[in-house]
Amino acid sequence: MSDTAKVTDAKAPSPARAKEREGGLSGFLRREWIALLLIGFFLFAPAFAQFGAEGYLLSLVIRAMIFAIAAMSLDLILGYGALVSFGHAAFLGIGAYAVGILAANAINDVFVQLLVTVLASAAFAAVTGAISLRTKGVYFIMITLAFAQMAYFFTTSLAAYGGDDGMTLRTRSLVFGNNWLRDTHTFYYLTFAMMVGVYLLLRAIVASRFGRVLRGAKENPVRMQAIGFDPYRYQLAAYVIAGTIAGLAGFLLANHMQFVSPAAMGWHRSGEMIIMVVLGGMGTLIGPMLGAAIFIFLEEILARITEDWKLIFGPFLVLVALFARGGIMGLAKRWRRK
Repeated sequence: MSDTAKVTDAKAPSPARAKEREGGLSGFLRREWIALLLIGFFLFAPAFAQFGAEGYLLSLVIRAMIFAIAAMSLDLILGYGALVSFGHAAFLGIGAYAVGILAANAINDVFVQLLVTVLASAAFAAVTGAISLRTKGVYFIMITLAFAQMAYFFTTSLAAYGGDDGMTLRTRSLVFGNNWLRDTHTFYYLTFAMMVGVYLLLRAIVASRFGRVLRGAKENPVRMQAIGFDPYRYQLAAYVIAGTIAGLAGFLLANHMQFVSPAAMGWHRSGEMIIMVVLGGMGTLIGPMLGAAIFIFLEEILARITEDWKLIFGPFLVLVALFARGGIMGLAKRWRRK
């Protein structure tokens, strides 16, 4: 057997795991029950929201889904590639400003804005990733932070587009000239569809040979290079994919808030996304989605109790890091085994 074939089969399941994967629908439900519950919650949330403050609740859940998309994109490079990026929020801001700048110039078509968002995010990720990935460890963390801060200060200098104060969007993106996204339920299900689409796309990427090489580079890059795979190329591709998806989250965030400001790409926002990934469970995809929802909901609840809500949230994160190895998904897996 060739070395390449060995790598392809390196992640082959053990007999016990292969047996678990067999079992049809019941086996699928046992493995994916958290994902099904979470997606089901998002799907039916509008039906339950009508019994309360509907507008407020839908806005909160939409925000959770947007950050779920951003957190899943970060998980691709953090959980599967061991690339700790402290500048991932830059892509969120680029997506938001793509919408804002185009809207300020009377270009509100959703397809044009999406195209510009994808191209701008991918280009920034390709350029900064090509440089950042030449470094490792703490140097990679610092250089991604530096690029994000460069983007942050660049947007603060855009006086024509609000500078530090940001700018308000008059309307959401138009679809064939119609303001269909103005309806909260329509925008809600667009966000939901994009979240599920991103989840399925990233699952397919992780399960492919590309994903196996990315995980192999995480474990032993020297060995991967020795058998014919260039870790740098795969990591750069993953970085561009992650940045582009985070840009799409920024596109949704700008339309949801109808406001764009440099704060969207601040270093603290990158830190929050890392917290979402770690809280839910790195390298699981569904974990970051769950972590984003918990983070957004806890932030809202604790902020109603005290302005210093981070003093409560901080110790909670410390307890999760100490006693919940693998985040919430890790706890769920250990509970299922017992």
